[in-house]
Amino acid sequence: MGNGWHEWPLMVFTVVGQCVAGGFIVMALALFYGVNDKATRRRTELMMVVLWVLMGIGFIASILHLGSPLRAFNSLNRLGSSALSNEIASGSVFFAVGGFWWLLTVMGKMPQALGKIWAVVTMMLGVVFVWMMSRVYLIDTVPTWFSIWTPLSFFLTMFIGGPLLGYLLLRAAGVSGWGMRLLPVMTLLALLVSMIVVLMQGMELATLRSSVQQASALVPEYGSLMAWRMVLLVVALVCWVTPQLKGSRPGVGLLTLAMALVLAGELIGRGVFYGLHMTVGMAIAS
Repeated sequence: MGNGWHEWPLMVFTVVGQCVAGGFIVMALALFYGVNDKATRRRTELMMVVLWVLMGIGFIASILHLGSPLRAFNSLNRLGSSALSNEIASGSVFFAVGGFWWLLTVMGKMPQALGKIWAVVTMMLGVVFVWMMSRVYLIDTVPTWFSIWTPLSFFLTMFIGGPLLGYLLLRAAGVSGWGMRLLPVMTLLALLVSMIVVLMQGMELATLRSSVQQASALVPEYGSLMAWRMVLLVVALVCWVTPQLKGSRPGVGLLTLAMALVLAGELIGRGVFYGLHMTVGMAIAS
C-alpha cells in the first residue's frame, strides 16, 4: 500500500505531457484567430518555447523511470503491439513535429498555409498522445485502472492545465481578447467533471477486491488527498479569475502561481492513481 510517490518520474511525464498538449492547442488557436499584430504574434511564437522545454523535462523524467536509461530506445521495439511503445512513439512524434513546426515558424521559414495545416496536425497528435498515454494503463488484470476513469482523468488534466498554461504564455506575450475569457470557463467545467470523477471512482473502489486485498485500502488517504488536490485546483482558479471579475487582467506572476498550484494538484491526483495499482490475483469480486 502507498500513495504512488515512488512513480514520480511517470507522474511528471504524464501530467506535464497532458498540460503541454492542451497548452499547444490553446496557443495555436490563438495564433490562428486572436493575434493579428505582428509584434505580438512574434512574442507569442517565441513564448511557445516554454511548451517544448516542459515537454523535454517530461521526457527526461520518463527516461529516469527506466531501469537503464541508456536503453531507452528499446521501449520502441514493439511499436504497434505494445501500448508502452505506442505511448513513447506518439509522444516523440508530437514533440518532434510540434518542435520542428515551432522552429521553422520562429525562423520565418514556414509558409502560412502549410503552417496552419502543420499546426492542426500537431494538435491532433497531442490528443493522440494523451489517448495513447491512457491506453498504457487500461490493463484488464489491474481492475483499479481498467475503467473509464483512467482516460477521462488523463484528458481532464489536459483540459484543466492546458488552458491555464496557454493563457499564462499568451498573457506573457501581451495577448488580450475576448476569446481568452473562455479559457477559465473551460478549466472550471473540467474541474467540475473531475470532482464527479473523484466521487464516482471513490465509490467504485469500495466494491473492488482481490483475493488478498481491498482496493479502498490501497490508498487509505484517498479522500483527504483528493480533497487537497481539489483545494489546490480551486485556489488556482480563484487566482486566475478574481482579477478578471474586478475588470483587470491577472498578472504573469499570479498566473505562474496558479499554474504551480494546478501542477501540484494534478501531481497529487496522479500519485493516488499510481498508488491504486492492484492486480487481480486469484479472483476479483465486486
